[in-house]
Amino acid sequence: MNQHKIIITQYNPKYAEQTVDMWRASKEQAIGQKEIHSFENHVYFLNHILPEQFQIDLALIDEKVVGMIAYNEQEISQLYIHIDYQGIGIGQTLLDKVKAQSCGRLTLFTFEVNEIAQRFYEKHGFKIIGRGHENEENLPDIQYEWISKK
Repeated sequence: MNQHKIIITQYNPKYAEQTVDMWRASKEQAIGQKEIHSFENHVYFLNHILPEQFQIDLALIDEKVVGMIAYNEQEISQLYIHIDYQGIGIGQTLLDKVKAQSCGRLTLFTFEVNEIAQRFYEKHGFKIIGRGHENEENLPDIQYEWISKK
């Protein structure tokens, strides 16, 4: 991480295409299936639907989108890191910011097939509180919860 200057900034629609490209590639790699929505619908979701309930932050390196997180004070809706930049602390940086701004409790879902995400969340204090498959991909998922120790 020392060789990269990571900037965390609020989402700006000028990054929409880069963000969706990164998001789709990361998700497809994580779950082993193609994104079910068109690129255009994904951009619309990012620009118009997601911001209604969630703050969106981006991680940038040299104006390149390398991560994104969508959250509110109780829930993380999306957290994706560029496949070429995973494992260097970007996810932790985003997660730490959201934890600090949370109400002291956060929940999120991740796909059961995404073992890398499970290890990441468990390493950062999240505990499993449920299982199901109520998602568009119809894949089994896991619900996690983090509670602040403060």
